[in-house]
Amino acid sequence: MYSLIHKTENAHEDSIWTCAWGKPKRKKENNHDNEDSRDSMRSNDDESSEYIVTGSVDDSVKVWEHKDGNLKIKHKLSGHSLGVVSVAISSDGTKCASSSLDSSLRLWDLESGDKISSIEVGPVDIWTVVFSPDDKFIVSGSHAGKIHMYGTESCKEEQTLDTRGGKFTLSVAYSPDEKYIASGAIDGIINIFDVAYGKVLRTLEGHAMPIRSLCFSPDSQLLLTASDDGHMKLYDVQSANVAGTMSGHASWVLGVAFAPDGQKFASSSSDHTVKIWGLAERQCLHTFKDHSDQVWAVKYHPEKNNTLVSVSEDKSINLYEYPQ
Repeated sequence: MYSLIHKTENAHEDSIWTCAWGKPKRKKENNHDNEDSRDSMRSNDDESSEYIVTGSVDDSVKVWEHKDGNLKIKHKLSGHSLGVVSVAISSDGTKCASSSLDSSLRLWDLESGDKISSIEVGPVDIWTVVFSPDDKFIVSGSHAGKIHMYGTESCKEEQTLDTRGGKFTLSVAYSPDEKYIASGAIDGIINIFDVAYGKVLRTLEGHAMPIRSLCFSPDSQLLLTASDDGHMKLYDVQSANVAGTMSGHASWVLGVAFAPDGQKFASSSSDHTVKIWGLAERQCLHTFKDHSDQVWAVKYHPEKNNTLVSVSEDKSINLYEYPQ
């Protein structure tokens, strides 16, 4: 059964624009540990915290602990101004990056809530931030159409990818196989970069309006894009051919995310809904109508294929589950 399993109302003082869901990686067992110790470690691992991070127009980043379907505030991180527009959690689940329209990029320790660093990005508007799969880089796009890669350790810019005169970059995604970075621009143009060569591999013109969100499938073979034109498109990364076009939202599509197994994906829209889609069918399987305003972002649980979170202009955080 498709169901809303938890709703946190008034989670922020203003609209929530972004969210991320992460889980600390399991620690490797020491071969010299005795059986009791291993049992204890397994127990602790099973109960290890999962974090949902949200960012809001109220300038705050909030870290929530997720357990048994409930959310409990762990940290409120302050220091940004002009609204937090993007957050991302590292693949090891220990760090969070946040960006704001104040042109700042910050790195946080999720467990302690301490600020690790503020990365100087210069006079550029940052929209989306993502970690590279190996957590070595934080990647963002700028209003000049460039993709900036900042070292997680060095906290300095280490590489720039140029869209060659591209427009304001609203969305960025890094492929799980670490080969590609995709960017979506305000004019609807999508660029796929070959990371090793630092050059544009493909330029796609599938949308005529801004690309608010895009993501790679878990096997890195497909790119899913969402646009203000109300449509979503699937592209074959190798051939750049359109592998599917999905319609169904009544307004802008603001967020898209693949389930961990790649068999389904979710979308969120300014029509106040979250939709679940089957990849094989290219069809909407269910529509959640539990928000009262536009839904800015949707993200899947890092390991569960049927659990996801959405955040909205209505200041609420919603958790959903559906049949496997």
